[in-house]
Parts: sequence; structure tokens; C-alpha cells
Amino acid sequence: MPHSREKFATQVNSDLLTAVRSLSAAEGRQIQALVEEAFADLLEKRKKSNPRAHVMGTYLASNEKYGPLYKKLAE
Repeated sequence: MPHSREKFATQVNSDLLTAVRSLSAAEGRQIQALVEEAFADLLEKRKKSNPRAHVMGTYLASNEKYGPLYKKLAE
């Protein structure tokens, strides 16, 4: 099932747009494909910057139990 597309308008730095147009031509891809790829990469990057709740919970429990040991090891 194809994804629906929505038009939008924005403004970007002209040098950046020139570079994206060149990349688009060099790769034989449409600019919209590069924009979608950039959006997906940005969202994935931002999602990964926040640790998952269970990972943070494990870290906090470990720090509570072994905090003094971690301090001594850091010295």
C-alpha cells in the first residue's frame, strides 16, 4: 500500500539547495527522495538520543546499588 504524499513549502539556504540539487542529479534521484531520506535520518537520530525507559531504569538501579564503587573506580 503506497504512502500518501503531502505538499509543503519552505525556504532553505541557497548554497545548501544548490548542493542538494547537484547531489540529486548525480544520484539520478528526485529532490523529494533526498528530503524524505533526510527527514527519516533526522527523526531516527533524535529518537536514539533519548535512552529507552528500561535502559535508564537499569542504569539508575545499578547506580543506586554500586554508586560508591563507581566513584572509587573513577578516582
